[in-house]
Amino acid sequence: MTQPNILILMVDQLNGTLFPDGPADWLHAPNLKKLAAKSTRFQNAYTASPLCAPGRAAFMSGQLPSATGVYDNAAEFTSSIPTYAHHLRRAGYQTCLSGKMHFVGPDQMHGFEERLTTDIYPADFGWTPDYRKPGERIDWWYHNMGSVTGAGVAEISNQMEYDDEVAYNATRKIYDLSRGKDERPWCLTVSFTHPHDPYVTRKKYWDLYENCEHLLPTVPAIPYEDQDTHSKRIFDANDWRSFDISESDIKRSRRAYFSNISYLDDKVGEVLEALEASRQEAIIIFVSDHGDMLGERGLWFKMSFYEGSSRVPMMICAPDMELGLITTPVSNIDVCPTLCDLAGVSMAEVEPWTTGQSVKPMGQGVERTEPVAMEYAAEASYAPMVSLRYGKWKYNRCALDPDQLFDLDNDPHELTNLADVPAHKGTLDQLRAKSEARWDLDKYDAEVRVSQARRWVVYEALREGGYYPWDYQPLQKASERYRRNHMDLNNVEDDARFPRGE
Repeated sequence: MTQPNILILMVDQLNGTLFPDGPADWLHAPNLKKLAAKSTRFQNAYTASPLCAPGRAAFMSGQLPSATGVYDNAAEFTSSIPTYAHHLRRAGYQTCLSGKMHFVGPDQMHGFEERLTTDIYPADFGWTPDYRKPGERIDWWYHNMGSVTGAGVAEISNQMEYDDEVAYNATRKIYDLSRGKDERPWCLTVSFTHPHDPYVTRKKYWDLYENCEHLLPTVPAIPYEDQDTHSKRIFDANDWRSFDISESDIKRSRRAYFSNISYLDDKVGEVLEALEASRQEAIIIFVSDHGDMLGERGLWFKMSFYEGSSRVPMMICAPDMELGLITTPVSNIDVCPTLCDLAGVSMAEVEPWTTGQSVKPMGQGVERTEPVAMEYAAEASYAPMVSLRYGKWKYNRCALDPDQLFDLDNDPHELTNLADVPAHKGTLDQLRAKSEARWDLDKYDAEVRVSQARRWVVYEALREGGYYPWDYQPLQKASERYRRNHMDLNNVEDDARFPRGE
């Protein structure tokens, strides 16, 4: 069997509720809509953890944060954990990353043979939370509401500069692959940082949403005293008392966020245009690491199991999978085993330790019955939180908080906690038993605390004296580019051309 090329398009903090069946009709996203029309679309896809580094390590490995040890945005992703890049590379693939993956630690490759850009976030232990100090707010790196009050238009920003570079390098790589200098199949991951806050966008995209009818949340802000206990921790971590959030701030933030989806759509279009122009075929996967609450209930960003934060878009365009919408819950940790399944690569040696499962059979009509699991053990938490999405139910558990049980069919905005309703005791007991069989929360908490304490010691030590960070430095071999004297100048131009000249 010829192994298929694979193109993974990953984005950051894209709210999955905006993708009920591909992009919502009112979003200006023609390239993603075109891709959706050719894809198996997963309406209820979830992150493994609603935060960048733990969500991405889980996505790459097919394992939950409790297994990878990547609990938060400063936890090391150890080199011994196989990722989809390892599995595919071992099977003969070229593996390449253009963009963000938020690797923490000295291994900045994790199976990728080549990285085309540096990361947008630091690779050290500086963003480590500390469960020993509940309520402490680490001001220099914690989110605050300045992203909301500062929303608006700019023609360049850190994130735009980054994603412009990601798209440029990705399209250049696709054209390079078309030259056929390497006969191996390829897997290219193109990972953007938008539409992650800050909510700043270019005017051309801002203007698309001038009369948008979706600039206010469906569920307005809930007073702090009426929020659930974890949401209160998120409010406190985001320093909400230092900001006066107006309706205008909310509208500008959401407008900029929607605008950045259109910016992303253009970037995705550039990559797909290069693929089509170079006459290459590939399986295409589109997915996000987690979502964004976008002001629903008064919450912003992520860090929550509520739908806006935890639900992500996921679309797979593959010849072995039928087009159409699948409503059964899945997870972005299913991507790793799905890629291996589509490429005919065995994961048998590590399957006993993976949580994700291939969704390829679902794209062939096979029903899935396993619940989807999520974890969170980072900033704004003082003990690990876990969640199961099972059929129409979502069950959340944390040692510090009352249980939560939501019926998402009848209560899609999760406004009614049914955990204390006698009529639903059977469902609660069933899901609690499933949760307890999967997680020992005391053990999980102890492991997180050990990891945090160790990293604080190491980070403070390494910042004394000479500092040698692990940030990835992209390598460019200038002597292998364009025209050089060790090349046969009779062939160099024709070798770099696709299609070849007559």
